[in-house]
Amino acid sequence: MQLYSYFRSSASYRVRIALNLKGIECEQLPVHLVKDGGEQFSEQYRTINPEALVPALVDSENGDEHVISQSLAILEYLEEKYPQFALLPMDSADRAYVRALSLSIACDIHPVNNLRVLKYLSANFAATDEQKNAWYRHWCELGLSAIEQRLAQGGRSGNFCFGDRPGMADCCLIPQVYNAQRFKCDLSAMPKILEINERCLALDAFDRAAPGNQADAE
Repeated sequence: MQLYSYFRSSASYRVRIALNLKGIECEQLPVHLVKDGGEQFSEQYRTINPEALVPALVDSENGDEHVISQSLAILEYLEEKYPQFALLPMDSADRAYVRALSLSIACDIHPVNNLRVLKYLSANFAATDEQKNAWYRHWCELGLSAIEQRLAQGGRSGNFCFGDRPGMADCCLIPQVYNAQRFKCDLSAMPKILEINERCLALDAFDRAAPGNQADAE
């Protein structure tokens, strides 16, 4: 199994956490998203993932090679194939709750703030770094505030997003908090998120997946 990843990519970060939680050995192949205009745009990488995005998981088994893109699809694939250390609860309503938290981050917060959107703002609207950072903080704080409310009122969270063990939602939340702190978002009104983040980062699976601990970290 191989994971095409970039140390600072929050989508790749999600998958690294899940692999660690499940104890799955995986070779990591770095794809630098900035150097030389972005290695993700190379012809070689586009044959693996035509979307020119990371992560991409390549799973080879019995002569067959499966390439899976999109971090949430990868997490679902790992969950189905490697049920050890379940990322989703058993009850269907609880599973939907965890998926909703995960998708709120992966589909609502992250897409409007990822690297290609920020670069587009600069190239096509002459946005300054200050303006891009303000854009990032607005959408990130708005989205995380809603998640904070859901965690506080949902009655399902414990030490983690769901109950007292980490799962899919935590795989998504911790990378988003990393980015939020990197862009100096105001998280002071989000105590539940900060508590969960602190507990997760104390776990080996999350620590080993952190951007600063990757071989391609800069």
